[in-house]
Amino acid sequence: MSDDDALQSHLLEGVSRTFALTIPQLPPVLAKPVSNAYLLCRIVDTIEDETALTSAEKRKFCQRFARVVQGSESAEQLRDGLGPRLSTSTSPAEHELIHLIPRVIAITHSFDPPQQEALATCVEIMARGMAEFQDRDLRYGLSNMEEMNDYCYYVAGVVGEMLTRLFCHYSPAIGAHRDEMMTLAVSFGQGLQMTNILKDLWDDHARGVCWLPRDLFAQHGFDLRKLKPNHNDPAFCEGFRQLIGIAHGHLKNALTYTLYIPSYERGLREFCLWALGMAVLTLRKINKNLYFSDSSQVKITRRAVKATVLTSRLLRTSDFLLNAAFSIAGSGLPRHNGQLPVFGHRADT
Repeated sequence: MSDDDALQSHLLEGVSRTFALTIPQLPPVLAKPVSNAYLLCRIVDTIEDETALTSAEKRKFCQRFARVVQGSESAEQLRDGLGPRLSTSTSPAEHELIHLIPRVIAITHSFDPPQQEALATCVEIMARGMAEFQDRDLRYGLSNMEEMNDYCYYVAGVVGEMLTRLFCHYSPAIGAHRDEMMTLAVSFGQGLQMTNILKDLWDDHARGVCWLPRDLFAQHGFDLRKLKPNHNDPAFCEGFRQLIGIAHGHLKNALTYTLYIPSYERGLREFCLWALGMAVLTLRKINKNLYFSDSSQVKITRRAVKATVLTSRLLRTSDFLLNAAFSIAGSGLPRHNGQLPVFGHRADT
Protein backbone atom coordinates (compact mmCIF):
# COMPACT_ATOMS: atom_id res chain seq x y z
CA MET A 1 0.00 0.00 0.00
CA SER A 2 1.40 3.40 -0.98
CA ASP A 3 1.53 6.37 1.38
CA ASP A 4 -1.40 7.91 -0.53
CA ASP A 5 -3.45 4.74 -0.22
CA ALA A 6 -2.65 4.40 3.47
CA LEU A 7 -3.63 8.02 4.11
CA GLN A 8 -6.92 7.73 2.28
CA SER A 9 -7.74 4.43 3.97
CA HIS A 10 -7.08 6.02 7.37
CA LEU A 11 -9.24 9.06 6.62
CA LEU A 12 -12.09 6.96 5.24
CA GLU A 13 -12.08 4.76 8.32
CA GLY A 14 -12.60 7.87 10.40
CA VAL A 15 -15.36 9.55 8.40
CA SER A 16 -17.17 6.67 6.71
CA ARG A 17 -16.82 3.09 7.88
CA THR A 18 -19.27 1.95 5.21
CA PHE A 19 -17.10 3.19 2.35
CA ALA A 20 -13.97 2.08 4.16
CA LEU A 21 -15.51 -1.40 3.88
CA THR A 22 -16.82 -1.27 0.30
CA ILE A 23 -14.17 0.68 -1.63
CA PRO A 24 -11.41 -1.94 -1.11
CA GLN A 25 -13.54 -4.32 -3.18
CA LEU A 26 -12.76 -2.21 -6.24
CA PRO A 27 -9.73 -2.83 -8.46
CA PRO A 28 -6.78 -0.85 -7.02
CA VAL A 29 -6.66 1.52 -10.02
CA LEU A 30 -10.27 2.47 -9.26
CA ALA A 31 -10.13 2.31 -5.47
CA LYS A 32 -7.69 5.23 -5.31
CA PRO A 33 -9.77 7.81 -7.24
CA VAL A 34 -13.04 6.58 -5.70
CA SER A 35 -11.57 6.90 -2.18
CA ASN A 36 -10.41 10.39 -3.06
CA ALA A 37 -13.81 11.29 -4.46
CA TYR A 38 -15.59 10.29 -1.25
CA LEU A 39 -13.14 12.31 0.82
CA LEU A 40 -13.80 15.36 -1.37
CA CYS A 41 -17.55 14.91 -0.92
CA ARG A 42 -17.06 14.51 2.82
CA ILE A 43 -15.25 17.84 2.95
CA VAL A 44 -18.30 19.48 1.37
CA ASP A 45 -20.51 17.71 3.94
CA THR A 46 -18.29 18.90 6.78
CA ILE A 47 -18.59 22.51 5.64
CA GLU A 48 -22.36 22.23 5.23
CA ASP A 49 -22.81 20.62 8.66
CA GLU A 50 -20.61 23.03 10.63
CA THR A 51 -22.89 24.85 13.07
CA ALA A 52 -20.41 27.68 13.69
CA LEU A 53 -20.66 28.86 10.07
CA THR A 54 -23.44 31.05 8.69
CA SER A 55 -25.19 30.06 5.47
CA ALA A 56 -23.23 32.73 3.61
CA GLU A 57 -19.94 31.45 5.03
CA LYS A 58 -20.79 27.86 4.14
CA ARG A 59 -21.55 28.93 0.58
CA LYS A 60 -18.30 30.87 0.38
CA PHE A 61 -16.17 28.01 1.70
CA CYS A 62 -17.88 25.50 -0.61
CA GLN A 63 -17.24 27.73 -3.62
CA ARG A 64 -13.62 28.11 -2.60
CA PHE A 65 -13.26 24.36 -2.15
CA ALA A 66 -14.70 23.73 -5.63
CA ARG A 67 -12.02 26.06 -7.01
CA VAL A 68 -9.35 24.21 -5.01
CA VAL A 69 -10.42 20.92 -6.60
CA GLN A 70 -10.35 22.57 -10.01
CA GLY A 71 -6.81 23.79 -9.30
CA SER A 72 -7.53 27.52 -9.39
CA GLU A 73 -7.15 28.24 -5.65
CA SER A 74 -4.65 27.28 -2.95
CA ALA A 75 -5.53 24.26 -0.81
CA GLU A 76 -3.32 25.59 1.99
CA GLN A 77 -5.12 28.93 2.11
CA LEU A 78 -8.50 27.22 2.28
CA ARG A 79 -7.29 24.92 5.08
CA ASP A 80 -5.88 27.86 7.03
CA GLY A 81 -9.12 29.79 6.68
CA LEU A 82 -11.53 26.95 7.36
CA GLY A 83 -9.72 24.89 10.00
CA PRO A 84 -9.86 27.46 12.86
CA ARG A 85 -13.58 27.99 12.24
CA LEU A 86 -14.51 24.39 12.97
CA SER A 87 -16.28 23.80 16.27
CA THR A 88 -16.55 20.77 18.54
CA SER A 89 -19.74 19.83 16.67
CA THR A 90 -17.40 18.63 13.92
CA SER A 91 -15.87 15.25 14.74
CA PRO A 92 -12.12 14.84 15.37
CA ALA A 93 -11.89 12.73 12.20
CA GLU A 94 -13.40 15.56 10.16
CA HIS A 95 -11.05 18.08 11.81
CA GLU A 96 -8.18 15.87 10.64
CA LEU A 97 -9.65 15.65 7.13
CA ILE A 98 -9.88 19.44 6.86
CA HIS A 99 -6.31 19.79 8.20
CA LEU A 100 -5.10 17.40 5.48
CA ILE A 101 -6.94 19.05 2.58
CA PRO A 102 -3.63 19.89 0.80
CA ARG A 103 -2.56 16.22 0.82
CA VAL A 104 -5.98 15.02 -0.33
CA ILE A 105 -5.97 17.58 -3.16
CA ALA A 106 -2.43 16.60 -4.17
CA ILE A 107 -3.78 13.08 -4.73
CA THR A 108 -6.72 14.48 -6.71
CA HIS A 109 -4.37 16.36 -9.02
CA SER A 110 -2.28 13.21 -9.65
CA PHE A 111 -5.10 11.50 -11.57
CA ASP A 112 -5.67 11.41 -15.31
CA PRO A 113 -7.47 14.52 -16.67
CA PRO A 114 -10.81 12.71 -17.24
CA GLN A 115 -10.74 11.47 -13.64
CA GLN A 116 -9.93 14.93 -12.30
CA GLU A 117 -12.75 16.39 -14.37
CA ALA A 118 -15.22 13.83 -13.01
CA LEU A 119 -14.29 14.66 -9.42
CA ALA A 120 -14.25 18.42 -9.94
CA THR A 121 -17.65 18.39 -11.66
CA CYS A 122 -19.17 16.36 -8.83
CA VAL A 123 -17.82 18.68 -6.14
CA GLU A 124 -18.92 21.83 -7.97
CA ILE A 125 -22.49 20.59 -8.51
CA MET A 126 -22.79 19.17 -4.99
CA ALA A 127 -21.47 22.34 -3.34
CA ARG A 128 -23.73 24.59 -5.39
CA GLY A 129 -26.80 22.41 -4.97
CA MET A 130 -26.49 21.81 -1.24
CA ALA A 131 -26.11 25.55 -0.69
CA GLU A 132 -29.57 26.05 -2.22
CA PHE A 133 -31.11 24.26 0.76
CA GLN A 134 -29.12 26.08 3.47
CA ASP A 135 -31.42 29.09 3.81
CA ARG A 136 -34.70 27.16 3.79
CA ASP A 137 -36.97 26.50 6.72
CA LEU A 138 -36.89 22.70 6.71
CA ARG A 139 -38.79 22.08 9.95
CA TYR A 140 -41.93 21.01 8.11
CA GLY A 141 -40.51 19.28 5.06
CA LEU A 142 -39.81 20.19 1.46
CA SER A 143 -42.57 21.74 -0.63
CA ASN A 144 -43.00 18.88 -3.06
CA MET A 145 -41.57 15.71 -4.55
CA GLU A 146 -39.66 17.71 -7.14
CA GLU A 147 -37.66 19.40 -4.38
CA MET A 148 -36.95 16.03 -2.81
CA ASN A 149 -35.68 14.79 -6.18
CA ASP A 150 -33.43 17.84 -6.49
CA TYR A 151 -32.00 17.35 -3.01
CA CYS A 152 -31.34 13.65 -3.64
CA TYR A 153 -29.57 14.53 -6.87
CA TYR A 154 -27.29 17.09 -5.25
CA VAL A 155 -26.21 14.81 -2.40
CA ALA A 156 -26.27 11.38 -4.09
CA GLY A 157 -27.30 11.36 -7.74
CA VAL A 158 -24.33 13.49 -8.75
CA VAL A 159 -22.07 11.01 -6.93
CA GLY A 160 -23.57 8.24 -9.06
CA GLU A 161 -22.74 10.21 -12.19
CA MET A 162 -19.19 10.77 -10.99
CA LEU A 163 -18.68 7.09 -10.23
CA THR A 164 -20.04 6.16 -13.65
CA ARG A 165 -17.55 8.48 -15.32
CA LEU A 166 -14.75 6.82 -13.36
CA PHE A 167 -16.04 3.33 -14.22
CA CYS A 168 -16.26 4.20 -17.93
CA HIS A 169 -12.73 5.63 -17.88
CA TYR A 170 -11.52 2.39 -16.30
CA SER A 171 -13.32 -0.02 -18.65
CA PRO A 172 -14.22 0.36 -22.35
CA ALA A 173 -16.76 -2.47 -21.88
CA ILE A 174 -18.56 -0.37 -19.26
CA GLY A 175 -18.11 2.77 -21.35
CA ALA A 176 -20.11 1.14 -24.14
CA HIS A 177 -23.21 1.56 -21.93
CA ARG A 178 -22.37 5.06 -20.68
CA ASP A 179 -25.63 6.77 -21.70
CA GLU A 180 -27.90 4.17 -20.11
CA MET A 181 -25.78 3.98 -16.96
CA MET A 182 -25.60 7.76 -16.47
CA THR A 183 -29.39 7.95 -16.24
CA LEU A 184 -29.62 4.90 -13.99
CA ALA A 185 -26.80 6.26 -11.79
CA VAL A 186 -28.99 9.21 -10.77
CA SER A 187 -31.78 6.79 -9.87
CA PHE A 188 -29.33 4.56 -7.96
CA GLY A 189 -28.20 7.55 -5.91
CA GLN A 190 -31.76 8.66 -5.26
CA GLY A 191 -32.76 5.20 -4.04
CA LEU A 192 -29.91 5.13 -1.54
CA GLN A 193 -30.53 8.69 -0.37
CA MET A 194 -34.29 8.21 0.00
CA THR A 195 -33.62 5.10 2.10
CA ASN A 196 -31.39 7.17 4.38
CA ILE A 197 -33.98 9.95 4.61
CA LEU A 198 -36.68 7.48 5.65
CA LYS A 199 -34.39 5.71 8.13
CA ASP A 200 -33.12 8.95 9.68
CA LEU A 201 -36.54 10.64 9.86
CA TRP A 202 -36.56 11.10 13.64
CA ASP A 203 -32.85 11.93 13.96
CA ASP A 204 -33.41 14.76 11.47
CA HIS A 205 -36.67 15.77 13.16
CA ALA A 206 -34.85 16.16 16.50
CA ARG A 207 -32.55 18.78 14.97
CA GLY A 208 -35.41 20.64 13.27
CA VAL A 209 -35.04 19.22 9.76
CA CYS A 210 -37.43 17.20 7.60
CA TRP A 211 -36.68 16.07 4.04
CA LEU A 212 -40.13 14.64 3.27
CA PRO A 213 -42.33 16.24 0.56
CA ARG A 214 -45.38 18.07 1.95
CA ASP A 215 -47.47 17.67 -1.21
CA LEU A 216 -47.26 13.88 -1.19
CA PHE A 217 -48.40 13.62 2.43
CA ALA A 218 -51.14 16.21 1.86
CA GLN A 219 -52.55 13.91 -0.82
CA HIS A 220 -53.02 11.32 1.92
CA GLY A 221 -54.55 13.84 4.32
CA PHE A 222 -51.56 14.41 6.58
CA ASP A 223 -49.95 17.77 7.41
CA LEU A 224 -46.21 17.45 8.07
CA ARG A 225 -46.44 20.40 10.48
CA LYS A 226 -48.13 17.98 12.87
CA LEU A 227 -45.44 15.33 12.63
CA LYS A 228 -44.05 14.14 15.96
CA PRO A 229 -42.56 10.90 17.33
CA ASN A 230 -44.85 8.18 18.64
CA HIS A 231 -47.71 9.39 16.48
CA ASN A 232 -50.58 7.07 15.66
CA ASP A 233 -51.70 8.41 12.30
CA PRO A 234 -52.36 5.94 9.46
CA ALA A 235 -52.52 8.81 6.95
CA PHE A 236 -48.83 9.53 7.59
CA CYS A 237 -48.02 5.84 7.14
CA GLU A 238 -49.76 5.80 3.77
CA GLY A 239 -47.56 8.64 2.56
CA PHE A 240 -44.50 6.95 4.04
CA ARG A 241 -45.34 3.71 2.25
CA GLN A 242 -45.61 5.59 -1.03
CA LEU A 243 -42.08 6.92 -0.52
CA ILE A 244 -40.88 3.40 0.30
CA GLY A 245 -42.36 2.28 -3.01
CA ILE A 246 -40.57 5.05 -4.90
CA ALA A 247 -37.27 4.22 -3.19
CA HIS A 248 -37.82 0.53 -3.98
CA GLY A 249 -38.30 1.40 -7.65
CA HIS A 250 -35.07 3.37 -7.71
CA LEU A 251 -33.23 0.43 -6.14
CA LYS A 252 -34.60 -1.79 -8.90
CA ASN A 253 -32.95 0.62 -11.33
CA ALA A 254 -29.80 0.29 -9.24
CA LEU A 255 -29.78 -3.44 -9.96
CA THR A 256 -30.20 -2.78 -13.68
CA TYR A 257 -27.26 -0.38 -13.44
CA THR A 258 -25.14 -3.02 -11.71
CA LEU A 259 -25.92 -5.65 -14.33
CA TYR A 260 -24.45 -3.39 -17.04
CA ILE A 261 -21.10 -4.03 -15.35
CA PRO A 262 -19.51 -7.15 -16.92
CA SER A 263 -19.79 -10.20 -14.67
CA TYR A 264 -16.02 -10.67 -14.68
CA GLU A 265 -15.67 -7.30 -12.88
CA ARG A 266 -16.48 -8.99 -9.61
CA GLY A 267 -15.14 -6.30 -7.30
CA LEU A 268 -17.06 -3.58 -9.11
CA ARG A 269 -20.27 -5.56 -8.90
CA GLU A 270 -19.75 -6.21 -5.20
CA PHE A 271 -19.17 -2.51 -4.57
CA CYS A 272 -22.62 -1.78 -6.02
CA LEU A 273 -24.39 -4.86 -4.67
CA TRP A 274 -23.41 -4.29 -1.05
CA ALA A 275 -24.91 -0.80 -1.04
CA LEU A 276 -27.99 -2.00 -2.89
CA GLY A 277 -28.54 -5.03 -0.67
CA MET A 278 -28.23 -3.11 2.59
CA ALA A 279 -30.66 -0.47 1.30
CA VAL A 280 -33.30 -3.06 0.39
CA LEU A 281 -33.01 -4.73 3.79
CA THR A 282 -33.35 -1.32 5.47
CA LEU A 283 -36.53 -0.60 3.48
CA ARG A 284 -37.89 -3.96 4.63
CA LYS A 285 -37.32 -3.06 8.28
CA ILE A 286 -38.91 0.35 7.82
CA ASN A 287 -41.92 -1.11 6.04
CA LYS A 288 -42.48 -3.62 8.85
CA ASN A 289 -42.23 -0.91 11.52
CA LEU A 290 -43.91 2.18 10.09
CA TYR A 291 -44.52 3.62 13.56
CA PHE A 292 -40.84 3.52 14.55
CA SER A 293 -39.64 6.50 16.61
CA ASP A 294 -35.85 6.07 16.49
CA SER A 295 -33.50 5.14 13.65
CA SER A 296 -31.98 2.36 15.78
CA GLN A 297 -35.30 0.51 15.46
CA VAL A 298 -34.90 0.17 11.68
CA LYS A 299 -31.14 -0.21 11.44
CA ILE A 300 -30.09 -3.52 9.94
CA THR A 301 -28.00 -5.84 12.08
CA ARG A 302 -24.39 -6.85 11.55
CA ARG A 303 -25.68 -10.30 10.74
CA ALA A 304 -27.76 -8.81 7.91
CA VAL A 305 -24.70 -6.95 6.62
CA LYS A 306 -22.69 -10.17 6.61
CA ALA A 307 -25.53 -11.96 4.82
CA THR A 308 -25.55 -9.22 2.17
CA VAL A 309 -21.81 -9.59 1.65
CA LEU A 310 -22.03 -13.38 1.40
CA THR A 311 -25.02 -13.35 -0.96
CA SER A 312 -23.34 -10.78 -3.21
CA ARG A 313 -20.21 -12.88 -3.46
CA LEU A 314 -22.11 -16.05 -4.21
CA LEU A 315 -24.38 -14.56 -6.87
CA ARG A 316 -22.32 -11.71 -8.34
CA THR A 317 -21.64 -13.38 -11.70
CA SER A 318 -25.23 -14.49 -12.40
CA ASP A 319 -27.69 -11.87 -13.64
CA PHE A 320 -30.56 -14.34 -13.30
CA LEU A 321 -29.80 -15.18 -9.67
CA LEU A 322 -29.23 -11.52 -8.76
CA ASN A 323 -32.63 -10.59 -10.20
CA ALA A 324 -34.22 -13.45 -8.28
CA ALA A 325 -32.49 -12.45 -5.03
CA PHE A 326 -33.65 -8.85 -5.45
CA SER A 327 -37.23 -9.99 -5.97
CA ILE A 328 -37.10 -12.14 -2.85
CA ALA A 329 -35.49 -9.42 -0.76
CA GLY A 330 -38.06 -6.88 -1.92
CA SER A 331 -41.11 -9.10 -1.47
CA GLY A 332 -43.75 -7.31 0.55
CA LEU A 333 -42.40 -3.86 -0.21
CA PRO A 334 -44.75 -1.31 -1.83
CA ARG A 335 -44.46 -0.92 -5.59
CA HIS A 336 -44.44 2.37 -7.44
CA ASN A 337 -46.67 2.47 -10.49
CA GLY A 338 -45.67 4.87 -13.22
CA GLN A 339 -42.52 6.79 -14.04
CA LEU A 340 -40.08 7.27 -11.22
CA PRO A 341 -39.52 10.90 -10.27
CA VAL A 342 -35.88 11.97 -10.63
CA PHE A 343 -33.96 15.18 -11.05
CA GLY A 344 -34.65 16.30 -14.60
CA HIS A 345 -31.43 18.06 -15.62
CA ARG A 346 -28.32 15.98 -15.35
CA ALA A 347 -24.92 17.61 -15.74
CA ASP A 348 -23.63 15.06 -18.22
CA THR A 349 -23.08 16.29 -21.76
